[in-house]
Amino acid sequence: MISSSSCSFLSNSAVAGSRSFCGGAQRKGSSSPFRVVCLAPSNDRSGSVVLDSPAVKKEQIKNEPTSVPDAAEEEPVSAGGPRDVYGEDRATEDQFVTPWNVSVASGYTLLRDPHFNKGLAFTEKERDAHYLRGLLPPTVISQDTQVKKMIQHVRQYQVPLQKYMAMMDLQERNERLFYKLLIEHVEELLPVVYTPTVGEACQKYGSIFMRPQGLYISLKEKGRILEVLRNWPEKNIQVIVVTDGERILGLGDLGCQGMGIPVGKLSLYTALGGVRPSACLPITIDVGTNNESLLNDELYIGLKQRRATGQEYAELMHEFMSAVKQNYGEKVLIQFEDFANHNAFDLLEKYRSTHLVFNDDIQGTASVVLAGLVAALKLVGGNLADHRFLFLGAGEAGTGIAELIALETSKQTNAPLEEVRKNIWLVDSKGLIVSSRKESLQHFKKPWAHDHEPVHRLVDAVNKIKPTVLIGTSGQGRTFTKEVIEAMASINEKPIILSLSNPTSQSECTAEEAYKWSQGRAIFASGSPFPPVEYEGKVFVPGQANNAYIFPGFGLGLIMSGTIRVHDDLLLAASEALAAQVSEENFEKGLIYPPFTNIRKISAHIAASVAAKAYELGLATRLPQPKDLVKFAESCMYTPAYRSYR
Repeated sequence: MISSSSCSFLSNSAVAGSRSFCGGAQRKGSSSPFRVVCLAPSNDRSGSVVLDSPAVKKEQIKNEPTSVPDAAEEEPVSAGGPRDVYGEDRATEDQFVTPWNVSVASGYTLLRDPHFNKGLAFTEKERDAHYLRGLLPPTVISQDTQVKKMIQHVRQYQVPLQKYMAMMDLQERNERLFYKLLIEHVEELLPVVYTPTVGEACQKYGSIFMRPQGLYISLKEKGRILEVLRNWPEKNIQVIVVTDGERILGLGDLGCQGMGIPVGKLSLYTALGGVRPSACLPITIDVGTNNESLLNDELYIGLKQRRATGQEYAELMHEFMSAVKQNYGEKVLIQFEDFANHNAFDLLEKYRSTHLVFNDDIQGTASVVLAGLVAALKLVGGNLADHRFLFLGAGEAGTGIAELIALETSKQTNAPLEEVRKNIWLVDSKGLIVSSRKESLQHFKKPWAHDHEPVHRLVDAVNKIKPTVLIGTSGQGRTFTKEVIEAMASINEKPIILSLSNPTSQSECTAEEAYKWSQGRAIFASGSPFPPVEYEGKVFVPGQANNAYIFPGFGLGLIMSGTIRVHDDLLLAASEALAAQVSEENFEKGLIYPPFTNIRKISAHIAASVAAKAYELGLATRLPQPKDLVKFAESCMYTPAYRSYR
């Protein structure tokens, strides 16, 4: 709102960000100047500005800036510099100043707003209309040309972390160019902005941290979390990705530096799933860290204390979950990322009936792996019920995948879930999970404790259980040894080997090892990307069981249908939709996942399948149901093309 009896705020100098309003500060001898008061910004980012008359009483305006001194008045000048009109040089830490500004998206300010900045793509007309003349070189280039320039810029770096930092810098400067670049070069840049490079970025987050990209909620904010959420400038949030940093990928406790994971995940929500970036909110819950090297690192950005546990942790998380629902409503999707096992299962179980929650490590990984297995059946034959599964790793990912396989098998065969589970075996750090260990097992492992003699080594478990599918979710690199893979190859004509742990250094085996040690007979996929492998004159293209296939489309499906709870059948629908996208051409190359080049189309089909199942189950609230859900999903997707400015 603009209020003034004798002046128009929309003068050239004012809109361009000049320090003067209605001719600047009032001259000597004249009446007092108008004062500028910035109110809370609206949802469209354009703050409200009031020009206040001296007649208004002082007590009616809170936190207003003091009047600007007359530039003509004699003020002390330090070291021959320009006159300190605003009193900045004279202020000290004991003399408070108000950090005020006028929120007008023009001129210098516009070029530094990543949401609206277009760089050299501003047209001649836009440069005149928005006071950019002279602030940019005279050349006008298209967004497509900018993409070519930026991909060349990123490629000049040899170190993946440098590529990551270049991408994050671009995201902070020009949001739409960042997403267009990521979409058009998704196969090349996905490993840069996500796994495996994001793991190294989290490890070094303290030293590369420049600007906050999300909300940090620590124990210091306990009792004030709702207030902290309201500090975020965007109000229409649809997806929150949250971590407490205790189990980042396979790298362990990285504390507050785990923020790289929510930031990376939400970049993919936008690029791959078409969720608007302004609707995405990355959050890190900082309850301390047990990582000694971080506690002793002067550059560590989080709380330097041991992790809070028990009631203190539970109370903070409950306040957070309640505040999110109060502030953003019933339909905001909360995605849990990289929580340790002891918290991940409890949080999912506690809030799945009251909030729209999704754990990507438990449910997203399970969905993408199940899709790969369903697709692999076309190469090896049979149904899920005909196969026997052995897992190395019985944490969030392992038990989550196992349960979803059991659910899908039960659905296909109408067999009881307890009976279906007997075809699925898990190995943890103490060996094969068997019934004699049941009393000492964590609750999420107990359903997988079957009758069998104790087995301690993985290779012995392979030889005794004789699985057709070997799945690694251990977070321990090189645990699928030559002996293990050769045992799988001796049992199966086409052994299915999924080495899922991230980042690459933690993968249970490499693609080259899987193909070489199985004499080129393995059907292989991994969590992190591996290059093609040539073996005995044949080129094998390893698949990537990347969660990015599932969660962006899954989230879009929930959002576009207004779903209020996540049901297991929605995960099965997402898996089936992804498996259906694998073409005969992909199968001929040994792939059990489609290429990422078509990921937005794939995400639209996944979103449509998830939404259809939500409508079928009565969980969707956006009525009536669209007739063509795939087209509706595509119409809902954010596109990063530049907009024209008036």
